[in-house]
Amino acid sequence: MTKAVTKAVFPVAGLGTRFLPATKSMPKEMLTIVDRPLIQYVVEEAKAAGIEEFIFVTGRGKSALEDHFDHAYELEDTLRQRGKTEVLNSLTDDLSEAGNVIYTRQQAPLGLGHAVWCARHIVGNEPFAVLLPDELVLSKTPCLKQMVDAHKTVGGNLIATMEVPQDSTNKYGILETGTDDGTLIEVTGLVEKPDPADAPSNLSITGRYILQPEIFEYLAKKQKGAGNEIQLTDAMAHMIGKAPFNGFRFEGERLDCGHALGFISANIAFGLQRGEYAEDIKDFIKTLQN
Repeated sequence: MTKAVTKAVFPVAGLGTRFLPATKSMPKEMLTIVDRPLIQYVVEEAKAAGIEEFIFVTGRGKSALEDHFDHAYELEDTLRQRGKTEVLNSLTDDLSEAGNVIYTRQQAPLGLGHAVWCARHIVGNEPFAVLLPDELVLSKTPCLKQMVDAHKTVGGNLIATMEVPQDSTNKYGILETGTDDGTLIEVTGLVEKPDPADAPSNLSITGRYILQPEIFEYLAKKQKGAGNEIQLTDAMAHMIGKAPFNGFRFEGERLDCGHALGFISANIAFGLQRGEYAEDIKDFIKTLQN
């Protein structure tokens, strides 16, 4: 029987240099998409997938992120006194139970693999999810929920994947594939940022993973790869053949909020999903095109 996935790791220690000066004193994960920070979208996605424990791998200067997932007593009291019940509920209803949000610190920027390794003692010996907060997926069913449902059947390691232009494979971790049923893709190899001429496919790893705890054994070796960093992709490659390992074609549109254009696109895309804003946004875009 496949063990349920109830823990998720959120690597949030990055400096957000692509968004300077906006991120000089504010974590990039707190940048706002419509009316809530990036990190809240990803946490809500995890909750919808049945995640119960939320593990944030942070760094210096991330206190605003920690405060966001805590009670703000003065603000809540003020809203209560003013009768702003709806706004108050929006702040408190989604807070996790005490002890279910855990923070650990990545003390040096050694790569995604190292960030995940920093959570090893909290994860323990069970499968866990990893969600990259600067990637959002706009979909009817939350992306991680889709993956958790599939994982109940296939078990092992499962990574979200999507097609990318062949000439862009050097920007992504790329899958080498076996059987493919249209949704689940057998992973026979993984290559971090291969040259387009050498890429085994154009299927890239995206920012959602369900991994077995054995990956910590490989991450513990702290072997550096592309970019002179400890790459999660390299550790995952060692897991192939030891347990089922599949790529997962998810339903939805991935929005890369790690750069300005993707961030702007995400604001528009998610704004259009909000009934109170959609028509005004469309009208405003039309005025810009005239």
